[in-house]
Amino acid sequence: MITLYQQHDSGNCYKVRLVLTHLDRPFRTVAVSSFDGSTRRPEFLAKNPIGKVPTVQLGDGRFLAESNAILLYFGEGTALFPDDAYDRAKAYEWLFFEQYSHEPAIAVRRALSVYPERQATPERMAHLLEAGNRALAVMERRLGDTDWLAGHAFSLADISLYAYTHMAADGGYDLGRFPGISRWLMRIAATPRHLAIEAAAPAAG
Repeated sequence: MITLYQQHDSGNCYKVRLVLTHLDRPFRTVAVSSFDGSTRRPEFLAKNPIGKVPTVQLGDGRFLAESNAILLYFGEGTALFPDDAYDRAKAYEWLFFEQYSHEPAIAVRRALSVYPERQATPERMAHLLEAGNRALAVMERRLGDTDWLAGHAFSLADISLYAYTHMAADGGYDLGRFPGISRWLMRIAATPRHLAIEAAAPAAG
């Protein structure tokens, strides 16, 4: 049985629930959070020395961290990872983009907007808004005339970018400026086995 250590409203944790649900892989969840200090306790640091979620424990007892690494581990050899070498490389490209250019702006501005205990200067919020809009514009250029980010089918790249993009409005981003992204979000929400972020994980049987 796969165990996912997570904070439920984290987009990075949601990615893992979403990929496991699409792959029909049973899993259970354990709630941990930086807010209550549980990710800094010795028992969790023994699982992931970085002290962050998501962290998964595989069926053989080994642990794996970093959301996109987890996606790649479970997606290897499935329909969610393209067969074509170039398309696979493009999937990697989008995964790196997500963590380097997208998440540091969009996820951070959302967190600063949603969690009142986190505060930022107006200057920082403005900088994050500008950086996030640049990242969304990159996605829009791809999605303006094609359905999916990497290759011609729904893939790990789409799962990774969907997580925080579909919550971007929480951080003050106007997705109405990006019609290609808006259509892409609707396509993903309509895929079989889609799991909304607020939904509980499917019961493991």
